This record gives sequence, structure tokens and C-alpha cells, in this order.
Amino acid sequence: MHDLLETAISMHESGRLDSAAALYEQVLSADAENAAALHLLGVLKHQQGDHRRAIELISRAVAIAPGAPAFHANLAEAYRANRQFDRAVGCCRAALALDPHFSEAMNNLGLALFAQGQFDAAAEQYRAALTENPKSAPAHNNLGIALRSRGKLDDALAEFRAAAECDPNFAPAQTNLGQLLLDRNQPAEALPYCEKAVQLQPDGAEVHHNLGNALRDLARNIDARAAYLDALRLNPKLVEAHTQLGLMLQREGKFDDALHWLKQAAELAPDKPETWQHLAELHEAREDYSESAKAWQRVVDLSPDQPGPRVALGWSLQEEGRLDEAGRHYRAALQFNPDWAAAHMNLGGLAEELGDLQSAEHSFRAALKANPDFALPHARLATLLRGKLPRPDRDAIEQRLADKNLGDAPRSHLLFALAHVLDASGEYSAAAKAAREANALVAAQNIKDHRAYNPAEHEKFVDCLLAAFDPALFARVADAGSASRRPLFIFGLPRSGTTLIEQVLASHSAVFGAGELRLSRRDFEQIPQVLGKSALPIDCLPQLTLQAVETLADRHLESLASLDGGRSQRIVDKMPDNYLYVGLLAVLFPRATFIHCRRDLRDVAVSCWTTDFRAITWANDPDHLASRFAQYLRVMDHWRNVAPVTIHEIEYEQAVADFESVARRVIAACGLEWEAGCLEFHRTSRPIRTASVSQVRQPIYRRSVARWKNYEKELGDLFSRLPETPSAALQEADV
Repeated sequence: MHDLLETAISMHESGRLDSAAALYEQVLSADAENAAALHLLGVLKHQQGDHRRAIELISRAVAIAPGAPAFHANLAEAYRANRQFDRAVGCCRAALALDPHFSEAMNNLGLALFAQGQFDAAAEQYRAALTENPKSAPAHNNLGIALRSRGKLDDALAEFRAAAECDPNFAPAQTNLGQLLLDRNQPAEALPYCEKAVQLQPDGAEVHHNLGNALRDLARNIDARAAYLDALRLNPKLVEAHTQLGLMLQREGKFDDALHWLKQAAELAPDKPETWQHLAELHEAREDYSESAKAWQRVVDLSPDQPGPRVALGWSLQEEGRLDEAGRHYRAALQFNPDWAAAHMNLGGLAEELGDLQSAEHSFRAALKANPDFALPHARLATLLRGKLPRPDRDAIEQRLADKNLGDAPRSHLLFALAHVLDASGEYSAAAKAAREANALVAAQNIKDHRAYNPAEHEKFVDCLLAAFDPALFARVADAGSASRRPLFIFGLPRSGTTLIEQVLASHSAVFGAGELRLSRRDFEQIPQVLGKSALPIDCLPQLTLQAVETLADRHLESLASLDGGRSQRIVDKMPDNYLYVGLLAVLFPRATFIHCRRDLRDVAVSCWTTDFRAITWANDPDHLASRFAQYLRVMDHWRNVAPVTIHEIEYEQAVADFESVARRVIAACGLEWEAGCLEFHRTSRPIRTASVSQVRQPIYRRSVARWKNYEKELGDLFSRLPETPSAALQEADV
């Protein structure tokens, strides 16, 4: 039996656990009271994760040999692993009563106390263990963990280093040292320790994950992804690896791929607010605010007393047009923290949408009072008031801009706002200088965020669009579209007058102004789904079926009905980019009204170049503006030639010169009876979400016509590349 037991121990020490267990069982079958075999088989079961069986076996060994300190110490570890912390503490104290100098028992007692949240008491035991055995790598490592939990990071780092020096092959010390260096933003120094931990523990998912973090912070993205995938191969339920893969892909602009991983993280950790927050932020980046609102609601449910998620939820709801709900969440956030500046600022934006400009100013100032260093509300205030901005506010903005430590994002917001103030004051050269600097900052950030505009890529998309929507396609699906006349599409370049025309129409009793909807893009992106294909939407257009057209049209109409309950005869969608989807919309709704807003492209260019857009990435560079406008002209000329619908053309300059005439013709184009209230569009009370929200609350004015002349010196090269009218093919607008 002695030789058999020695052989079992040798196998156990070499990691051949199953073979060792069989020999221990053979010893016990011959001698059921063999305390050593009971104890060692219990330790083996603990190593295999069967902690209950370990407790049973080691307890029998303790009963047979109560004077063995190691039995008590190892029983403590089995109890700790089984989350029976009080019993673990008791076993450790029993071991130390038998041997007051037993350093392993001191270390185990520290672990049990730490599990109970007694961090200082745990640290005391680790120090005692090190007094007995200064070269104990586990004790140094555990003391480092205890110190880290108390925020004593320098001391913790020293203990992790000591552990690694005592035993370079002790994997926990290597990985903890690497992780703490990562937390201290020292990825280059962390990397060797993370790599060493993987070498020592190749089957440990967490160490692969930590290596991925180091590689990620060093911008070695391909290697980082490989490390995260190794972690998931070893532990498919490791939430952190799913999360980091998703976040990496999101930063690279690969939103669809990122969505897969972040959804997995949320499913694996449904009660962890951070996973839902990451998912919500990804949906926001995808401009899918319906889904982001659902994810933010989950965050709020899991952390109901936190104001930040409530503000974020409110923003997603506001983007969805659910303004009352958004306002409730902003106000709820202020109940938890009356000085939460973001809630005040968003309430200001909400008031601005609703036309209550006085309340908007009050809220922006409340945000500044709560946080004077918060640049965005100051920018919103300046953009709201423009030439009426009080001098002290302008001085405050200029003082902030003089701060060399001001970040690029707040600096760009303030520069765009200052450009509007300067423009309204007639200081055009200074306004251009501010706008140029703001655009350069935003363009640089877009490159870092993998959001940079690619003119060649957009031109390729337009090529495919024009090739796909040919007369043959329109003829093939001619009878498939909906007979509904409810949709009313207003489109054109941004800042071309789409908001003005929508406000005129929304002032009619039969029309509901829904603002800028994302339904047309959604329709386009859902083409593969309704066809049951996995290709890109543009590649699926040749296979577009009558049933697919019917499905897409029905979904679109259902979404419109959810906005007004089906009450209005017409619903306006004034998303400017819908000019790209006129072909598809003509197929879905051949009886809808299509209104194209045109404006002198030089004025459009100036307005876009000086506007702080959130989502438009092509407005920051004159070359990109010229390229985008050229593709816009191509698309519109194509639709005029092939789309089987009437496209009503409206020229902004004509609307300003003879507003009533144009307004009457717009109403007639929609098949509606004239109502005098349409001339009082600026008095119509309704939410308006657009960069021109303050302008459209005013009566018609002429000062925006030929505004480009104020910037001819700064943007002359761009102007020289643009035709003077939106399309050389058109001589007159038809309304």
C-alpha cells in the first residue's frame, strides 16, 4: 500500500489526476481509514472542481488524524471554494492552533477573510505568512490583491513584482502584474507578463483575455482578436472576451460584426449593466435608436438610481420622436442629481425642438451653472442665440478656446458655435477661420474613429444604385407597390430648405410632420432579409420580388401609423438623404408625393461647412463636399429620367422670393385643399429636429440667399467646382 500511495502521489504531482485518483481509490478500497489517501484524494477532487466531495474526503481524514495541520488548511480551501467562508476561517484557525508558524494556513486564512470582505484582516494574515516565509509567491500575490482592493496600487504593484521574482513560474502573479500595469495605462510594460502568464497557463481563458487587452492597448488589433478568440475557445461564456471583441470591432467601424459579440455578452450577463450599456452605445452608433432605447431601458432597470443611463435613454427616445418620454427621463435624472449637467442640456435641446426657445436658453444656462467646464451646452447656447449672444458668453467661449488643454471634441463644438456667432455679427473672415479649425478637428477624429468619408466608396455605391434601378426593374415590379398616398417624401441636400417645406405642409390640418425618419434606409437594408438572402442590399435588387415589395411597403406603413395613430391623410418624411432611395420608394409607393428641394449649391456648401453635424462626415472637407454634390446631381438626374413617379422640384430662392405662390403649389402637389395657416408656418407648434430649428421658427427671410458671397475668399476653389444651379439639366422649378 505504501508503494501504491507513493506512485499515486507521483502521478498527482505530475498532473495525471485521473490516474492518481484511481490509485488513491485502490488504496482506500484496501484501507478505508488511510488518512493520507483520504486527504490527498480530497485535494485532487478540489483541484477538479468537485468541492463537496473534497470536503467529505478531507473531513474524514481530519476525523482520523485531527492533529495534522495540513489537513485542516486544505479543508479550509475546499470550504472556501464551496463558499462556506465561516467554516473555512474556522479550519484555518484550527490549523494555526496546531502549528502557529504554518504560513500556508495563514495564507488560506487570508483568502477566507478576503472572501468575507475583510480586506485589511486578510492583508494582515498575508503579511504574517510572509514573515514566516518571505519567498512565498502566493502570499505576495494575495497581499497584492488585497492592497489593490483598497486602492493602494503602488503597494500592490510591488507585491505582484515580488511574487513574480519569488517564483517566475507562478502564473497568477504574472497575470495580476500584467493586468495592474494595464490598468495603469502601461501596456508595453504589461505585455511580457501577460505573455508569460499564457505560457505558464495555456488552458486559462482569463490569461488569454488579459493578453488580448495588452495587445489591444498597443494597437495590435489582429493579435488582440486572436487572443480573445483563444480565450473564448477555452471558455465560450467569458463575457469580457465577447465584450472586448465587440468594442474593438466597433472602434474599427465594423458595426455589424461588433453587434454579434456585444449581443452575446448581453445574453451571457443579462444582469450586468455594463454589457447593456455597450450594446446601447453600439446601437446609437448605428443610428438604430429604437434598439438603443431598449438596451438603455435595461441599464436603467438594473441601476435605477443612476442619472447617466436615464439621460442616455431619454436621448434615444428623443431621437425616436418620443419626446414626452424623453422629457420624463431627463427630469427623473435631475431628481437623483439636480446638478446633472447633461440632463439640463438635453432638456434644453428638447425645449428647442418644441419651439420653446426661452426655456431652451434657461436649460442650457442651468447646465453651465452645474458644470461651467461643460463645453457642449455653451455651444448649444451660442448656436441658439447667434448674433444675440451676450458679450460675456462670447468672452467665456473665447476664454475656453484659449485653454491649450481643452480636448478636440469640446473645442470643435465651441468653434462651430463661435462661427455662427461671428457670421451673425458680420465677421465673416473670423467665422471662416473658426469653421475651418472646427472641421479639421472633426475630420481628424473621424479618421481615428474609422468614420472618415470615402468619396470613391460612395461613388461606387451610386454607380451600383443607378445600374440596378434601370427601366427593366421598374417595369418588372410596376404593379407591386402600395396604393397608399399617405407617405410624403421631402428630400435634397442638407440645408436646402427641406425643413421649411415640411413646416409649411405640417401647418396643414391633414398633414403630420414626422421629421427626419430613417425608414427609407431601413427599407433598403431589409431587402436581403425579406428575400431570405445574405448578400448586400444593392446586390439583391435584381432579385426583388413582388412579395418583397409588398412586405417592405407594409412594414413602412405600419411604422408611419405608429407615429400618428393613422389619423392624418399625409405623413411627411423629410430625411434629406432619401434622394438616394427615390427609386426604391417609387417602387414601394408609386402614388406617394415626392418633393425635391434645391438650392444654390454654394449656399448649401457654406451652410454644411459651418454646421456641427453629428452624423454627416462629408461636410468637413471641401473636396468631399464637391464630390458628394456631384454624386447627388448624378442620382437626381437618373431618377428624373427613369423613376415612374413625378418629382416636384422646389427652388429655395424662389420660395423666398414668392413664398405664397410656392406654398400654394406645394399644397396642390400633395392633392390637398389650400389652408391659409400654411403661410403662418413659423407659428405652428410641433417638434422640429434639424440644424435649422431656430430659423424655421421665424417668418420667411432673405438673408440666407447668396450667403456664399460672404465666404468667396475662403471657399472660392470649392465654389468654382460647383454649378450655379442644382442641376444644369433644369432651367426652372416646377413649383
